[in-house]
Amino acid sequence: MDASLEKIADPTLAEMGKNLKEAMRMLENSPRRIEEESGKKPVPEDIPGPLQGSGQDMVSILQLVQNLMHGDEDEEPQSTRIQNIGEQGHMALLGHSLGAYISTLDKEKLRKLTTRILSDTTLWLCRIFRYENGCAYFHEKEREGLAKICRLAIHSRYEDFVVDGFNVLYNKKPIIYLSAAARPGLGPYLCNQLGLPFPCLCRVPCNTMFGSQHQMDVAFLEKLIKDDVERGRLPLLLVANAGTAAVGHTDKIGRLKELCEQYGIWLHVEGVNLATLALGYVSSSVLAATKCDSMTLTPGLWLGLPAVPAVTLYKHDDPALTLIAGLTSNKPADKLRALPLWLSLQYLGLDGIVGRIKHACQLSQRLQESLKKVDHIKILVEDELSSPVVVFRFFQELPTLDPAFKVAAVSNIAAAAVGRERHSCDALNRWLGEQLKQLVPQCGLTVMDLDIDGTCVRFSPLMTAEALGTRGEDVDQLITCIQSKLPVLTCTLQLREEFKKEVEGTAGLLYVDDPNWPGIGVVRYEHANDDNTSLQSDPEGEKIHTGLLKKLNELESDLTFKMGPEYKSMKSCIYIGMASDDVDVSELVETIAITAREIEENSRLLENMTEVVRKGIQEAQVQLQKANEERLLEEGVLRQIPVVGSVLNWFSPVQASQKGRSFNLTAGSLESTEYTYVYKVQGTGVTPPPTPSGTRSKQRLPGQKPFKRSLRSSDAVSETSSVSHIEDLEKVEQLPSGLEHDNLEAQCPEQPCRAADPVARQTEALQDEEDDHSQVEELERLR
Repeated sequence: MDASLEKIADPTLAEMGKNLKEAMRMLENSPRRIEEESGKKPVPEDIPGPLQGSGQDMVSILQLVQNLMHGDEDEEPQSTRIQNIGEQGHMALLGHSLGAYISTLDKEKLRKLTTRILSDTTLWLCRIFRYENGCAYFHEKEREGLAKICRLAIHSRYEDFVVDGFNVLYNKKPIIYLSAAARPGLGPYLCNQLGLPFPCLCRVPCNTMFGSQHQMDVAFLEKLIKDDVERGRLPLLLVANAGTAAVGHTDKIGRLKELCEQYGIWLHVEGVNLATLALGYVSSSVLAATKCDSMTLTPGLWLGLPAVPAVTLYKHDDPALTLIAGLTSNKPADKLRALPLWLSLQYLGLDGIVGRIKHACQLSQRLQESLKKVDHIKILVEDELSSPVVVFRFFQELPTLDPAFKVAAVSNIAAAAVGRERHSCDALNRWLGEQLKQLVPQCGLTVMDLDIDGTCVRFSPLMTAEALGTRGEDVDQLITCIQSKLPVLTCTLQLREEFKKEVEGTAGLLYVDDPNWPGIGVVRYEHANDDNTSLQSDPEGEKIHTGLLKKLNELESDLTFKMGPEYKSMKSCIYIGMASDDVDVSELVETIAITAREIEENSRLLENMTEVVRKGIQEAQVQLQKANEERLLEEGVLRQIPVVGSVLNWFSPVQASQKGRSFNLTAGSLESTEYTYVYKVQGTGVTPPPTPSGTRSKQRLPGQKPFKRSLRSSDAVSETSSVSHIEDLEKVEQLPSGLEHDNLEAQCPEQPCRAADPVARQTEALQDEEDDHSQVEELERLR
C-alpha cells in the first residue's frame, strides 16, 4: 500500500492515507503503557492535563484514544475486537477523513465533486438492488429516511399544507399503517418527528388463521382502510416488511401494492431480506418490493462497513417537494454523506458485494439443513431457500396430552398445562440462547421474546457475519453445542413436574413457581415462625436458607444450588439448576427437608440456650443463698466471729457435708453434686435426643455422587438378594429349637456346632477358667 501511495500526485491525500494506516495499526494493537517524560515545566493547576505545555504529538493522542477504547490500564487488554475491520473498512473510515479535506475546496469544485459522488452512488445502488429510476437519501439514523418519506407523502397529498399547515390535517386526519410485527418504537418515533398525534397510527394485526403469523393480514388491512375513508380520514402511508425485525418474514408486498394503488397510499418497504435483491435468484415476494414507492437499505450492516450511512431509495417527480421534505439538499456537507459508501462500493466491486450477501444466505441455509436433523428443535422460517434469518427454539410436548388436546386447548386444565409448558420452555430457551452466545460468539446469536412463539434464538448472519467473521465451521460448532445441550434440557424439563409433586408432598417445603428460572425448580422451607401472608423479607428464614445452601454445596453433587428472593416476594428460596443426568428427585427433596429441619432445630437450640443459662444462674444464686442461711443456723453465730470461731472450731470441729450444684445443659436444670462426692463418679444426666435422620438411607456405589439414580440392573439384583436374605431369617426364627440346630448343622457341615451340645459348652467354660488361673499364678511368680 505504501508503494501505491507514492503514485498519488496530491501530497495531502498521500499523507492522509499514510496517517490513516498508521493510526489504525496503532489502535488495533494491544494497549501499551507510555512512560511519562521527565523534567516538565510547572504549569498552572487550573489548566487541564492534556492542554498543558506546547501540546501533544499524534502518538500520544492516539495512545489516549486507544486507552479509552480498550479500558483502563489496570484492566486486562482485550485480545479480540468486537468487529473485524478489513481493508474495505479502512476505505469507509478514509471517506470521513477525505470528506473533511474535500470540504476545503472552492465552491465550484466542491459542487461538481459532491454531485458526482451522489449521482454515482445513487446509480450504483439502484442497479445493484433492481430499483430503476430512483433517487437516494443518505442518513445516519436508520429511521430518519422513513420520517422524510412521510413528510413527502404529506406534502404530496395535502397541496395546501405549505400555506395552511396543520389546519389541513385537522380537517382530514392522515393515517399511517404499521404492521404489528414492525420494529418496536417505530410508530411513536414517526409521530414525534412529524408532530402528529398517536391516533394517526393504525396497527395492522398479523394473520391468525391462514399464512404466516408474522405477516400482515391483508384482508383486515383493507377493512381498516375502508372504515377510515368512511370516517373522513386520509389513508396516507403503509409500511411493509421484507423481512420482519424479529423472524425475517416477508409481507405479501404484491397484494399490498395493488391495495395501495387502489386507495392512493404511499407504500414503503424495509427489512433485511431486501439484501437478496442483489442475488441472481430472488423470491417473488421480495422481488415485488422493486415496485414500491420507497425502500430503506442498510448496506453498511450487510457488507460489514463501519460508519456507513443508511440509504432510502424513492421515486418522485417533483424536486420542489423533495427539497421541502428534506430528501434533497443543496449543502455540500449533506451530499458528502455518500462518500464513505462511494469509496467502499468501488473497493468491493459487484462480485464482492454479491459474494458477501450470498455467503450470509449460505450460512443460514446451512444452519437450517442441520437443525432439521436435530430433535426437539423447532424452526420458524418462512422461505427456506432465500431467507437470511433463522429463528429456532427448543420444545418438547407434554406426554400427558393427547393429539386432539394439542391442536385446540379447550378446557381450563388444558390451557393451564399448555401455559406451564410454554413458561418452562421459555426459561429453558433463554438459558440455551445465553449458553450458545458464550460458546459460539462468532455466530452473533440474539435471544428474543415473541408474543406467539415465546422465547427464541435468532441467527441473522446478514447483519453480523461480516462484522464477526462468521464461517461455515462456526455454524457446525453451533450445531454441536446445541446437540450437547439437548440432553440437559430434556432431562430438566422431565424432572420439573416430578420435583413439584415431591415438594408438595413433603411437609415443611413450599414449591415456588418461578417462570423465569430454567432449572429443576425453586423450593422454600417453611419454618415454625414463617408468615405465609407476608411478602417482606424474613431474617430467620434467610438464615436457615443460607445454612441450607452451604450444606447442599458441600455435598459436591452435579446439581447447582443458589439462593435468591422468591418470585413476586422478598423471601429467600433455594434455586436448583439444570440436571445433566438422571436425578433421584425424591432423595433430593428429602435431603433438603431434613437438612433444613436440622438447621432450624440447631438454631433454635442456640437461641434458647441463653435464656436457659440465665435462668439457671438465677436459680443457683437463690439456692446458694439458701444454703448459706442453713449453714449459719447449723453452726451458730459464735463460729462466724473470726477469732472466737477459730478457737471453737479447734476444740469442737463441725462435720459439714459437701453440697454443690451442677448445671445440666441437656436437661436445662440444676442438679445436686452429692452423687459425685459419694460415689466418686460423674453423673450421666439425661440422654440427649437423637439427631434427626432420613426415613431411608441410600447406599451409594464407590464414586457415585449424591442424588444419582443407581443402575436398574444393580438395583434389581441388590433388592432381590436382600429380600431373599430377609425371608431366610424369618424362616429360621419360626423353626423349633431342635430343628433350628439341625438346620444350622445342615447348612454348615464342615464347621462343628459347639453351641448345640451343653456338655461341650460346660467343658469349654472350665478349660477357660483353668487357663485364667494359670496366667494369674505365672504373674505372681514373676513378681
